Amino acid sequence: MPNKSQSVLLGFDPGLTRCGFGIVAKTSSRQANFMEVGIFESDKSLDDTERIAIIGDQIAKLLDRIKPEQIAIERVFAQQNLKSVMGVAQVSGVIAYLAHLRKIPVTYFTPTEVKAAVTGSGRANKVQVTNMMMQILKLKEIPKPADAADALAIAVTLAWRGGKNNLSQQSTETKAQEKWRNAIASSKKSQ
Repeated sequence: MPNKSQSVLLGFDPGLTRCGFGIVAKTSSRQANFMEVGIFESDKSLDDTERIAIIGDQIAKLLDRIKPEQIAIERVFAQQNLKSVMGVAQVSGVIAYLAHLRKIPVTYFTPTEVKAAVTGSGRANKVQVTNMMMQILKLKEIPKPADAADALAIAVTLAWRGGKNNLSQQSTETKAQEKWRNAIASSKKSQ
């Protein structure tokens, strides 16, 4: 359990087959301390609606158990596999909805932002990210599967870069995300 001077932050690597989660406690000096890591799974043979419900129920129980102050979700911009992208989007929506019900701020990070935050390079590979997570969080074993390790990296990125309620109000948006947000705002004005 974190002490009163620490914030509980939760990172998600969303997916319909496996949804990774990583929990860290952030100190006032932005140090991230490992708390927990894991995955939620759903059976591929089930109907997508049932799979979404299974993952969603597990996420709801986690949120109620740990009561995080902030959540970060990996945002995937493009992938070759449309079915995979749909599953990621569906689970991301469930997480955002469950967080909204509990008034927990949600921040999205791209894979490039996460890699840059934890390794210093947005082009780092999975091995480099995992090795940095081992060092940063002083872990003795590599979190498995990769979805769990990625979720921890997302939580650490939130601890270091801040989120929507960051006291310093430092933006975490990339230039592309800023352009996207401005385009959406502009299209809403013209409607």
